[in-house]
Amino acid sequence: MILIGDIGNTDTKICLINKKNKIIKKIVLPTNKINKPLLKNKFRSIIKKNAFIKKSLFCSVVPNKFLLIKSFVYKNFKSKCIELKKLNLNKVMKIDVNRKQIGSDRLANSLAVISKRKNYIILDFGTATTFDVVIGKNYKGGVIAPGVHASLNTLTNKATLIPVINLKKIKKVIGKNTVSAVRSGFFWGYVGLINNIIDLIKKETKKSFKIIITGGFSTLFVNSLHYKVTIDRDITLKGLIKSTKLFNF
Repeated sequence: MILIGDIGNTDTKICLINKKNKIIKKIVLPTNKINKPLLKNKFRSIIKKNAFIKKSLFCSVVPNKFLLIKSFVYKNFKSKCIELKKLNLNKVMKIDVNRKQIGSDRLANSLAVISKRKNYIILDFGTATTFDVVIGKNYKGGVIAPGVHASLNTLTNKATLIPVINLKKIKKVIGKNTVSAVRSGFFWGYVGLINNIIDLIKKETKKSFKIIITGGFSTLFVNSLHYKVTIDRDITLKGLIKSTKLFNF
C-alpha cells in the first residue's frame, strides 16, 4: 500500500492507495489541530499499526506539520515520508520558476495534468486563490490572489456592522441590504477577477487553455465564468498518485 497526503493551510487530506492506484481510505484533518494524539486516533480508521507501507508521498505548505506526520509515519509504519519537492520533478516537467517559492500542492496539481499537446490553467480556491499555468510539459508560473473565505472573514472581523455571511450565487449586482450587497461584491467581484486574469494569461502567452477549478468554492463559480471549466476536487491527490508511479523513491 501507498500513503499520500496533502497538508494545506486549512485542511490536511491523508489517503491510503491500493496496488491499482485507487484511493481506498481517506481522512481529513484540520491542519492547525494536528498533533500526535489526533494522528494516532485518526490513523486507526485507515490503517492498522505496523502495516506495511511501500512508500509515502506528501505535498505540504505547512512544514512543521509535515515533520510531525513524517515522524509519526516512520515510527508506526517504518515508512519514510518524502515531500514532493524532494523528487526530481524535472524528469517529467520543466519548472520555469524558483521551486523554493512555489507550494508543492501547486506542483502536484500541475503534475496531474501535464501533457505534450495540451495547456492548462488550474484555479484553486484555497486559503489563497491561485492560478497555475501549465503549457505542454512546462510549469510556467502563476498568480496568487486573496482567498475568498479569508477575505470575507477579514471584512466581517474588521467591519462592525457587517454580519457573518455565507456566500451564495446572486443574480442581481445591486444589493438591497448589507447581506445582499456583500454577497454581490464577493460573487461578482471574484467572477470579474477570475475572468480578467484568465484573459490576461491567454493574451500574454498567446495560447488556448483547458481550465480546471478545485477547492471549496468551485461549485459557486463554475457556471458564471466566461469560460468552460471542469471541476476536479481531487486534482492534488491525483498529482501525488501519478508521482508515485513516475518516480522511484
